Amino acid sequence: MSSQKNNNDVFKLENLYSVKGKVALITGGGTGIGLMATQALAVNGAKVYIASRTAEKLERVRDIYGQNIPGEIIPITADVSTKADIKKLVDEISSKESHLDILINNAGINVNTQQTEAKSSSEMKANLFDDESEDFDNWADTFKTNVAQLFFMTSAFLPLLQKATEHQHGYSAAVINISSISGIVKTAQHHFAYNASKAAAIHLTTMLSNEISENGLKIRVNSIAPGVFPSEMTQGESGEDQKSYLPKEKYEGKTSAQRPGKDEDMGSAILFAATNQYLNAQTVAVDGGYIITAGSGS
Repeated sequence: MSSQKNNNDVFKLENLYSVKGKVALITGGGTGIGLMATQALAVNGAKVYIASRTAEKLERVRDIYGQNIPGEIIPITADVSTKADIKKLVDEISSKESHLDILINNAGINVNTQQTEAKSSSEMKANLFDDESEDFDNWADTFKTNVAQLFFMTSAFLPLLQKATEHQHGYSAAVINISSISGIVKTAQHHFAYNASKAAAIHLTTMLSNEISENGLKIRVNSIAPGVFPSEMTQGESGEDQKSYLPKEKYEGKTSAQRPGKDEDMGSAILFAATNQYLNAQTVAVDGGYIITAGSGS
């Protein structure tokens, strides 16, 4: 008969997915997927700092969603597309916390859309090259926020993340980059720059994880690739509650789920990526089957 101690307790939800007492930072935490991540962590006991350029939106999130919950939501105004503001953000978090358990790089932009369908090479050239609204600056701005920001945010916070690993036995801090299924599917979806930037973000996640591991640091770096979720990026706006709405019927036939993603779909993915200590250098697609329908580019 085995003498192994009964280990049923490790399978309890509060042990598998606990973020109680963890310290998190989420960029773009005021709306969309960033807000979903904020709620998922704070409602389950984490202290969550949310950063963006718009103080009003952050304060509204705190006032609406930060009341009567086990955790906290703390707004910090910052422009994470500049190294100077990232350094200030590191300094501010360092002045308040001894470590950082979870970093979610969520801030992202989509500058422009293009007509990609064409009946001739001339028409395709006109759509993609002659369109004056599409230029090198658009591409540079897109990559600056969607790719470079992930690199500079992660590298700047490495010491605080490593301290989280060092002061908790058996725990490794988590970096979660919010990429997109747009970086996986074969179609341009009418925005080449955005999709190319999200593919770069996915590979950057792999490279960061590898180099961090090679240097002996125990910090996990993963990516979540959302499908269609309600956000200001997909809808162009949000309501007084900072939430956006996508009609279900608009996405029937586009995914096997026959609907856009829900807040809780993203929330459970965030908790999984934040707490699973054996998940590293992976991209988790949460897309309702969109990739199966659209086709992968790899």
